[in-house]
Amino acid sequence: MNQMTVTMKRLFVYIIGLFVLSLGVSFSIQAGLGVSPVSSLAYAFTLTAGLSIGITTVLANILFIICQAIIRKQINIREFLVQLIIAFLFGFFMDATLFIVQLFPAPETLIIRYIFLILSLFIVSIGLFNYFTAKLPLMPYDALTYIISEHFKLKFSRAKITSDLINVGVAGAVCLIFIQSLGSIGIGTLAAAYFIGKMLGWMMKNYEQPLHQWIFRMKS
Repeated sequence: MNQMTVTMKRLFVYIIGLFVLSLGVSFSIQAGLGVSPVSSLAYAFTLTAGLSIGITTVLANILFIICQAIIRKQINIREFLVQLIIAFLFGFFMDATLFIVQLFPAPETLIIRYIFLILSLFIVSIGLFNYFTAKLPLMPYDALTYIISEHFKLKFSRAKITSDLINVGVAGAVCLIFIQSLGSIGIGTLAAAYFIGKMLGWMMKNYEQPLHQWIFRMKS
């Protein structure tokens, strides 16, 4: 019974993390100043194909799963099915949270757009904090980064930078080819790449242990 309680707490924190993360990405989309590297490819597909961000999020994550299989040269069906389920859940959250954010008046001035961007950085960091602290399966993009780190013998931080640069590069190329602009890439992309890691590190340092203790505390 105690173990079941711990599992339910982990799921709760994990799902809240994914929802808050999607909310942060939706704020960055509404700001119109560029989205974070992890979401840049999905949003590029949205801008060029006219599909909802939820659908393109799933499609982008399927590509990340395929990349994992190519690098590993094998397919772990169970692991990939779990990642696919997570991708569909996150895609659903993306459509839901973007709908919620679009209920607010659209940011028409540059100041309001920057406020939306700053809010997105904080909200994404909070979402990632919960998502990582729950210690449940990673989303396909994060799993791909770990595989790149292991396969090419890179430090995780360097593998993360490599993954982000490739993702942003491909997203920018897609936008340039189909809509003749950078589209999903902008100052918000640079801000996310620089500040989110720092804010997440600060949250992990100060709040991971209390949340971890609450999740894994076993009642006698």
